[in-house]
Amino acid sequence: MRPDSRLFRQLRPVTFIIDYVVYPEGSVLISQGNTRVLCNVTVEENVPRWMAAQNVTGGWITGEYSLLPRSTHVRTPRETAGLSGRTQEIRRLIGRSLRAAVDLEKLGPRLLIIDCDVLQADGGTRTAAITGGFVAMALALRRMARSGVIPNDTLKNYVAAVRARIVNGTPVLDLCYQEDSSAQVDMNVVMNSDGEYIEVQGTAEGQPFNRQMLDDLLGLASNGIEE
Repeated sequence: MRPDSRLFRQLRPVTFIIDYVVYPEGSVLISQGNTRVLCNVTVEENVPRWMAAQNVTGGWITGEYSLLPRSTHVRTPRETAGLSGRTQEIRRLIGRSLRAAVDLEKLGPRLLIIDCDVLQADGGTRTAAITGGFVAMALALRRMARSGVIPNDTLKNYVAAVRARIVNGTPVLDLCYQEDSSAQVDMNVVMNSDGEYIEVQGTAEGQPFNRQMLDDLLGLASNGIEE
């Protein structure tokens, strides 16, 4: 039995509160178990300098990520002296995942900034940020399409992410914080609504894992993402 009495293949309850903040073009508070991430979208009528310098057409989507100081069991200092490697890696992951869902040419010369701020961390913050960030982005794009700013088909498909691990030799879906310490393999999986993989991050925490374990984790993650 898991710490929160779930089955090994069972997700934590997932909820979305849309328009949680009234000012952004899209805003969602995603709760996945006790993990809570606030995702806000800003639409800017310009593109990054590198795109203009290289004459790249279309728009761009970038992700931001931060842990609020008391989102964790002990205070996490604000990153005022520069971003940690973990934060930079998660930001890039969010951006790659959300760009895969959008026709950037049809977006036009615009920049979408998705700010993902972790209010409470209980495992799986980066995957919750991707799923919540997608919903917030989809809201913003829907509103832009309704206003005639972009074509209706600018959003190509849906995106979601989930975390899976091997714990005591057993594949487990969507871990909470208490399950982290005993995990042997850690995997984050991002997929679209066509059942295609956008990103797979898999790491052995101790002993290397075999192909069967990999297949088991991918199958578990795929079912969780579909749900």
